[in-house]
Amino acid sequence: MLLLGLLTLQVLGFVDCYPSGAPTGACKDMMPRHAGVVPQPSPAPYSILTNTRRFQPGMPVTVTIIGPPYRGVLLEARTEGHNDAYGTWKLPPPDTKFLECSGNPQGAITHANTNLKGNSTIYTWIPHDTVNPVYFMATVAQQRTIYWLNVRSNILTIENPGELKLATDASAGIAEEKPLLLLVLCFLVLQILGFPT
Repeated sequence: MLLLGLLTLQVLGFVDCYPSGAPTGACKDMMPRHAGVVPQPSPAPYSILTNTRRFQPGMPVTVTIIGPPYRGVLLEARTEGHNDAYGTWKLPPPDTKFLECSGNPQGAITHANTNLKGNSTIYTWIPHDTVNPVYFMATVAQQRTIYWLNVRSNILTIENPGELKLATDASAGIAEEKPLLLLVLCFLVLQILGFPT
């Protein structure tokens, strides 16, 4: 009987996990703290996609984790060379919630339950002021014993408002030149066809 009790306690120790979200202690290393379980050594079947490669402070960026359905997640934005959560997440999608990281109550997103999430789960992130490149980092769990650590997005760079204005000005200049170019082409065609001008 004593052996059965010890065995039950041992099994209960192994089911120690966080079905209602990652603990705050996971913010830095992204480890889910599932007792006795290690990350998958194989390449992750997930990728993190964004709706843009450039960002502006205050302008939302849409983030999606693409791959098989998953139950657990810890998602943060980070700047190159730092492991603190950066920026703020907007209202979490269904079955997820905010996780306070780096002193920011909306610094990360984690699962709120073990319901399946998938490619249609869209996260929205708002950058703060920075000049550093940003990327998204996630831990994604298909189930308690199967998870991938350090799933990483491509790098996003800050969009310089001066570059935007310069591009807009250049486009306006080309638009102004096109009617003149068209007029010159018409004149040349008329000359070639022998029409008097």
